[in-house]
Amino acid sequence: LGEELATTINYMVSHQLQDLTMDETAKSHEPPSKCELLRVPTVNQVIWCQMGPSMRSQEIKMQRILNLLAAGITAFARTMDGGFVTRIHQEALGLLCNTHYEINCLRKRAIKPTINPRYAVHCKPAN
Repeated sequence: LGEELATTINYMVSHQLQDLTMDETAKSHEPPSKCELLRVPTVNQVIWCQMGPSMRSQEIKMQRILNLLAAGITAFARTMDGGFVTRIHQEALGLLCNTHYEINCLRKRAIKPTINPRYAVHCKPAN
C-alpha cells in the first residue's frame, strides 16, 4: 500500500465517523434486492418482547454494525460489477461476507439463552 492510503486507513480504523456521515453513506449503499441475505434480519416481535433491556440494547448495536458492514460490502461489490474481478477482490469480498455471517451467528448465540426456552426453537442454528 502507498503511504497516503495506509495513513488514511490507520486514521479511519482508530477514529469513529460521525453518526450522520455513517448513516448517509450507508443509505447511499443499501444492498440491492438481489442480495436479500445482506439485509439485516430483525428479531421476531415475540422474541424481542422476551429479551431484557440490556440484550435489546446490544442487539440494536449489532444490527447497526451489520447494516454498516452490509453497506460497505455493497459499495465494494459495486467496484467489481462490470466484470473486472481480481483474486484480491474475490478474497476481500469473501472476508467481508464471512464477517457478516459470523456477526449474525454471534447475534443468534447471544439472544438464544436470554429468551424463554419454548421460543428458542425458533432461533435457526448458528455455527
